[in-house]
Amino acid sequence: MRLPQSKLDQVLDRFHQVEARMGAATDGQEIVRLSKEHAEMKPVADAVTALARARAEIEDLKLMASDPEMAALAQDELRTLSDRLPDMERDVALLLAPRDADENASAVLEVRAGTGGDEAALFAGDLFRMYSRYASTRGWRVEIDSATEGEAGGYKEIIATVTGEGVFGRLKFESGVHRVQRVPVTEAGGRIHTSAATVAVLPEVEDVEIEIHDKDIRIDTYRSSGSGGQHVNKTDSAVRITHLPTGIVVTSSEKSQHVNRDKAMKNLRVRLYDLKRQEKDQARSDARKSQVGSGDRSERIRTYNFPQGRVSDHRINLTLHSLPQILEGELDPLLDALIAEDQAARLADLEAEFA
Repeated sequence: MRLPQSKLDQVLDRFHQVEARMGAATDGQEIVRLSKEHAEMKPVADAVTALARARAEIEDLKLMASDPEMAALAQDELRTLSDRLPDMERDVALLLAPRDADENASAVLEVRAGTGGDEAALFAGDLFRMYSRYASTRGWRVEIDSATEGEAGGYKEIIATVTGEGVFGRLKFESGVHRVQRVPVTEAGGRIHTSAATVAVLPEVEDVEIEIHDKDIRIDTYRSSGSGGQHVNKTDSAVRITHLPTGIVVTSSEKSQHVNRDKAMKNLRVRLYDLKRQEKDQARSDARKSQVGSGDRSERIRTYNFPQGRVSDHRINLTLHSLPQILEGELDPLLDALIAEDQAARLADLEAEFA
């Protein structure tokens, strides 16, 4: 991809403007905003500068190659630099391509049992364990917000906050229906069953501004369930908030009603923000005919086949015969392939813009 020099000049001009403004700004909020923009733009500006330097050097080497005394040396260097240039162009293009504003955000992870009864709840438990192990390998923190256990184990529903750098950027591709084919532990006849669980990954953005009017919500308190005896919560501390215009329901069941209200309102804002994201993602998906990262939660995205030891991602036609390792949290081979597909689509968007 040959990036127009005018586009590269615009990037450097904006970066230099931000740097100059940072040196003159006195307002605290403006300094914070400019610092954030500067941090985001610096890798792009550095890559653009390196590309411009390489392009200029190539032109110099072409001139040197016309000198009989310098031709051999210049041609070797020219060949080496020319071979590197496409990769440099691609790296800059990826940095300039339309980017998810929530790429580096933490995330709310929701896993729910779908069709399949007890087996679906067990599978939901396996998926949550898989994500928890993956989070551990990347140094992310997982905090369970609420959970409803299945009668035979696993979870009917579990919601957790995954905190760390770039959580949403990697896990957002997990949203959708996950299907499992295996002989359940609850099956005495040894028959293979097909069950499903749904996964939703929502960006947790601290500074998101979602206006929620008191008239649009209903807040109910109820008694948390417990294991009996002294562990039963004897006060109505659990909180359930219903957003009437959208029908979204959020709950929190810690010991403190005050904490539960705050946590439930935070989760409601996350879900309302995610609704807006889905609308934008769907419009982008319709435009480029790609379902990767589209946010379509009803789509069957992946099958885990235990008899054959394989995992198939249906969006990119990828099959890996490493099911045990994937369930132990080795998700990078899947996620890297999905990210590469999404990058290719973003590059196509950028090429269309320059066409």
